[in-house]
Amino acid sequence: MFSGFESRAPLLPEILALHGRWRGAREALVCEGQRLNWREFSAANHRFAHALHGAGIARGDRVAVVMSNGVEMAITLFGCMAAGAVSVPINLSVTDDAIVAMLTDAAVRAVVVTADQQQRLQALRSRLPASLSLFVSSGPEGDGWVNFARFSADQPDALPAVELAGTDFLNVIYSSGTTGMPKGIVHTHAGRRDWAYDLAIALRYHSAARTLLTIGLYSNISWVAMLCTVLGGGTLFIHRRFDTDAFLDTVAAERITHTAMVPIQFQRVVEAMAQRDCDVRSMQAMMSCGSPLHESLKRRIFEAFPCGIIELYGLTEGIITTLDPEDAEGRWSSVGKPLLGTDICIVDDDGRKLGPGESGEVVSRGRITMPGYLGREQASSDAEYIDEDGVQWLRSGDIGTLDEEGFLYIVDRKKDMILSGGQNVYPQDIEAVLVEHPDIDDVAVIGVASERWGETPVALVVAVAGASVDVAGVREWANHRLGRQQRLSDVILVGELPRNPNGKILKRELRRTFAELSYA
Repeated sequence: MFSGFESRAPLLPEILALHGRWRGAREALVCEGQRLNWREFSAANHRFAHALHGAGIARGDRVAVVMSNGVEMAITLFGCMAAGAVSVPINLSVTDDAIVAMLTDAAVRAVVVTADQQQRLQALRSRLPASLSLFVSSGPEGDGWVNFARFSADQPDALPAVELAGTDFLNVIYSSGTTGMPKGIVHTHAGRRDWAYDLAIALRYHSAARTLLTIGLYSNISWVAMLCTVLGGGTLFIHRRFDTDAFLDTVAAERITHTAMVPIQFQRVVEAMAQRDCDVRSMQAMMSCGSPLHESLKRRIFEAFPCGIIELYGLTEGIITTLDPEDAEGRWSSVGKPLLGTDICIVDDDGRKLGPGESGEVVSRGRITMPGYLGREQASSDAEYIDEDGVQWLRSGDIGTLDEEGFLYIVDRKKDMILSGGQNVYPQDIEAVLVEHPDIDDVAVIGVASERWGETPVALVVAVAGASVDVAGVREWANHRLGRQQRLSDVILVGELPRNPNGKILKRELRRTFAELSYA
């Protein structure tokens, strides 16, 4: 009797190794004149993995990746994956203290840097474990540093024989720290594979995708586009840094089909498109995430790009909804519906599930949810919501509401909410009004002390280049359009707003900067 063939779902290292075999001649990776096909990219990843093993890095060991965007960083990330090592990509914009804290928290066994970061890490060595292995991707050796390009040159091209389990950690990505100390968010091999499958469907990726990455590869935003592309055997185009003209030139010259960026990047691109000729007809699907995409900007993107834009709402920890271009009309401020296989609901402070039109915390469950924070049992527990049936959900920390059709609208971050006169005031609602002012380029609203109301909204605005902003006039203009509880006590002109590399405004920093303000 036929008993059936044994089958299992391959994990990403095996999938990418098969791309090297069956899609070998197709381009996989392009950056600043370097062009690797899938055979070359796959072999480079495998050589890197074997070199890690040769250096004593075993399955499950954590490897810090302190690198600038480029081919070297991509090979490091996928080489770690092939070795069964756990990559810990580090945001280069954080302070030295934060780097030391993250590397210590992650208990990394090795660190890999690009040559431009070697001196920075060298200066931190006395604060890191003496046993830490130090690798520079293509820089000077000596004083404990090993040149990994030389070390891996003669290694085998084949995928290492590592018995990986789906529950093995693939990477640890540290949170942006917009509301406190960054936490290490764990992703497993099965979780990242399933995450890529589900997101690839939602974001319309395919085997011919030509994806442009302009955000650091340490960011989960880049991981979305990166994994969706390589899953199907497409091509990654990596920019070392974001530049509007370089973005538009590459889209036209390389016939880019996909990208993922934050709203402020799309804003700069749309502004640049108004000043120059550009061909963006090849673009098939673009994703915006990381911070709210206000209606006015979303409409401008639709006008500039025939493909429109897919807004994604989610966390590195999980959740994820998408608003398809076809659903945008009439729902411009919505972030759409849940990803395939994901469920969401809205709950109040007592854990009671709410109905359409009621505001509360967004919670979700699905296979893309993280297994937890690295070494933070309490934080993992705090992120958990258990419903009346004993089902586990992930808390988002965001306030949202569902309409009658099930489309989600994000009201604000729970911790950014302003409590004024006993009423909840959501800064995002006020910001959505202020960005419509013709002289305002960027805006953030925070709550400051008020003798009468407890807290009151204050707007921090950045002027459009060349504009002269009358802050009293802006306040009057905005308050005429806002509800009584939302009205601004002040408008303050600033040169720029602090953002993390994913485009999120650091309101914690703003509240600290303006902590001495007080209003009657």
